[in-house]
Amino acid sequence: MHFNQWGPQDLSAPPKRILPKVEALAGVVAEDVQTGWVGAVVRLEKSGGMHIVELADRREKVRAFPLGPGFLIDGEPVELIAPVATAVRKAVRTASGSVKVADTRARVAKASRIWVEGKHDAELVEKVWGDDLRVEGIVVEPLRGIDDLTAAVADFSPGPYRRLGILVDHLVPGSKETRIVANLMKSAGLRNHVLVVGHPYVDVWQAIKPATLGILAWPTVPRSIEWKQGILQAFGWPHSTAEDIGLGWQRLLSRVNSYADLEPSLLGRVEEVIDFLTAPVS
Repeated sequence: MHFNQWGPQDLSAPPKRILPKVEALAGVVAEDVQTGWVGAVVRLEKSGGMHIVELADRREKVRAFPLGPGFLIDGEPVELIAPVATAVRKAVRTASGSVKVADTRARVAKASRIWVEGKHDAELVEKVWGDDLRVEGIVVEPLRGIDDLTAAVADFSPGPYRRLGILVDHLVPGSKETRIVANLMKSAGLRNHVLVVGHPYVDVWQAIKPATLGILAWPTVPRSIEWKQGILQAFGWPHSTAEDIGLGWQRLLSRVNSYADLEPSLLGRVEEVIDFLTAPVS
C-alpha cells in the first residue's frame, strides 16, 4: 500500500449533505426555514425565470416562496422541485374545508387535548375535522358531562405544552354550563393554557343544519320528555332504549359530509379551539 498518495486532508469539514428532492404536489405540507411559515402546496407557477410555490396555512392565508432548498417536511430538510412531467393537481379539500395533506401519516399525539361533553360530540368533530386533527397530533376526548369540570381540569394539569380546549353544549347566559365554566376560569393561572368555548344548542345534534336532514327546523321537545328521545319520536324513529338513541344518532351523522352541513356557531368554535391548541408557545 502506498501511503504517500495521501496528501494533506481537512478532516474538520463535514461531508456535504445531499437534500432529498420532493415534488411540490398539491397538499404537500412544508415549512419555509427562513420565515417559519407552514402550509400546504396549493399552486405552482413560473415567474421571472424561476418557479414559485404557494403555501396555504390552515387559515387559508397564502404566501409564495422560490422553489428549491430551504424547506422542511416533517422536520427534515428537503429541496422542493417542480412535479415531474405533470402539473400541480388541484388541491383536495378535507371535510372541514382545509387543504388535504398528501401522503402524510398522523402525527404522534401531543399532550394537548380537545374535550367535548360526550361521545356524539366527539364523533361529529372527528367526522368533520379528523383529517386536520391527525395532522396536528390533537386528540378529542369525551367528558360525558361537565359537572366535575373543575376537578377534571385540575387532574389534567394544563401548561404551556399541555393545553386544553373545551367545547361545551348549551353555553348561554343563565345556564348551568355557563356557571360551571365561570367558576372554572376564576383561576387566573388557567387563562393561557385552557380555552372554553360553547355553542347555544341543547345538544350537539342541533348543530346539524335542518336542511341537511331535509327538514325546516328541529322539532320542539316538551321539557317533560328527554330531548333525544323526543327528537327521535318526532322523526318517527325508534326511541325507547339507549341502543335506539345510538342508532338514531348514526342516522343523523350519516347525513353530515362536510362543514357545510353544520351551523356556523359550531364551526367557528371548533376552529377557535384548534387554533388555540396549535398556536406557537410564546
